[in-house]
Amino acid sequence: MSSHADFEFSKIIRCPVTKSPLKAADPSLITSLNEQILEKKLVNRIGQTIATPLEDGYINESQTLLLPIRGGIVILIEDQAIDLADTNQKSV
Repeated sequence: MSSHADFEFSKIIRCPVTKSPLKAADPSLITSLNEQILEKKLVNRIGQTIATPLEDGYINESQTLLLPIRGGIVILIEDQAIDLADTNQKSV
């Protein structure tokens, strides 16, 4: 996807939980979350341990949820969101 298409997509995409706009997650947040995934310490909103590292992600406006990107696709399923409050992390 081109950066223009990414920009246009980011203007319309919304969090399935809060309905707020989403923005691209900071790479350092993705790195930190992937470390937790490798340690089998990261779960999604329904408590399932996440086994597959994140390619990237989008965070909601209040920086409380991350929607993962897998296979180049944003996973906009509420249950698959990662609650950042549970990870003690927020993007800056």
